[in-house]
Amino acid sequence: MGRKKVKLAWITNDATRRVTFEKRKKGLVKKVSELATLCGVEACLVVYGPQDAAEAEPEVWPSPAGTARVATRFNSMPEMYRWRKMTDQEDFLRQRVAKLQDQLRRQDRESRELEVSLFAHEIMAGGRSLDDADLNDAMGLVQMIDMKLKLVQNRIAGP
Repeated sequence: MGRKKVKLAWITNDATRRVTFEKRKKGLVKKVSELATLCGVEACLVVYGPQDAAEAEPEVWPSPAGTARVATRFNSMPEMYRWRKMTDQEDFLRQRVAKLQDQLRRQDRESRELEVSLFAHEIMAGGRSLDDADLNDAMGLVQMIDMKLKLVQNRIAGP
């Protein structure tokens, strides 16, 4: 049984927020531990609690010394390598928007190709006439016919 999607928003109830923080922090520590164990990589985790929490010290994994070792190794890398794969929220969102725009363009193109193909089939079946075509439909039809003709010519030419 799957879980319902959680709405990402500030949890207004203090007790619920504290419990959620502790549960998610525990899950995050487990994930980092599994990543380090399964993949044989050095990893560390630093989590600061809520500002009003009694604990001023952050939670660190695997240990303060291990965390310091990984942080020192990271900071000793040349800056070019250090920042290469780091992403802030703005960069992440920018990349996500670009990816979604590409998907939208691809879907639009596929949709247009299907519309033109349907139009061509309707014309061949006698259900529609070329007179029904507007400029966009006619241009799409010409492009589709050119593409199909090139495919046939390439098949005839062979490998």
